[in-house]
Amino acid sequence: MTAAVLAIDGGNTKTDVAIVGPDGSLLAAVRGGASNHQIIGHQAALGVLRSLVREAAQQAGLPPDAPVAVRTSACLAGADLPEEEAELTALVAEQGWAATAAVVNDTFAVLRAGLDDAADSHWGIGVVCGTGMNCVGVAPDGRTARFPALGRLSGDWGGGGYLGPEALWWAIRAEDGRGQQTELRTAVPAHFGLGSVTDVVIAVYRGTIEYAALNDLTPVLLTVAGRGDEVARAVVLRQAEEICLMVTAAAARLALTGLAVPVVLGGSVVAARDPVLTDGIVERLATRLPAGNVRIADVPPVVGAALLGLDHVGAPPAAAARLREHSRATW
Repeated sequence: MTAAVLAIDGGNTKTDVAIVGPDGSLLAAVRGGASNHQIIGHQAALGVLRSLVREAAQQAGLPPDAPVAVRTSACLAGADLPEEEAELTALVAEQGWAATAAVVNDTFAVLRAGLDDAADSHWGIGVVCGTGMNCVGVAPDGRTARFPALGRLSGDWGGGGYLGPEALWWAIRAEDGRGQQTELRTAVPAHFGLGSVTDVVIAVYRGTIEYAALNDLTPVLLTVAGRGDEVARAVVLRQAEEICLMVTAAAARLALTGLAVPVVLGGSVVAARDPVLTDGIVERLATRLPAGNVRIADVPPVVGAALLGLDHVGAPPAAAARLREHSRATW
């Protein structure tokens, strides 16, 4: 017997896989490492997914060498362009995990995770702010507004990949006298157990601290900002501004500005529900998108991927409600 949906949320730091029954029951939930093909390559990414799907099938009591679901619904970081979505859909379909398969960008999972399951159509604007940042808008008639989300190359700023290094940038300038004084000067080296910001900089330069570890400075930045530090607050509020710019640009491109558009926020940075960042977003959108309905997704993105799959197979709202209930007890 096969399940209804094999759901995959693949990210820059972790990958979640879930198997969901036709009634919305959560049959399996497993987590593994990063699966962004842009970072580790297509074959390594597929290797991560294969391993997790096998583990999930075993957990669900399904044979690993047969299709495990009617639909594979995969929402992957790195599926930034339509052609990448098509390429990845073909690769996932070749695995034979389900009768049909679809791969879309992970922003679609965040958006669906925060929408009303009973609605006739699922539309709105979704923002992911985690290691990186991206946004998608979906109009009631199905039109979409998207961004390349290729980093600075495509005009982006934000996510832990920017916030952590930015905290270090301000900290070293405070220490050597080039910049404004900030509590980051002591908080950054304390995070790494070192005596000075210079020690941190040299450790990153020499490879003792991996550059990717700077992402972990994001919670430090948020904490310092919450204590009223002027420099840290300015960085966090710039992140709020960047999120609002993406949302309002997507709304304008789809002519949604005057509508009660749902705005769903997700990703690790936003999911922390930091007051400085959250209030900064809400306050800005209150003036620029006054009819908007802002909310932070309260279930993980893999649930959004599973809901997209349940939508495809025609599952009733009750199945979606059951899945949400089960997921809150799992994650």
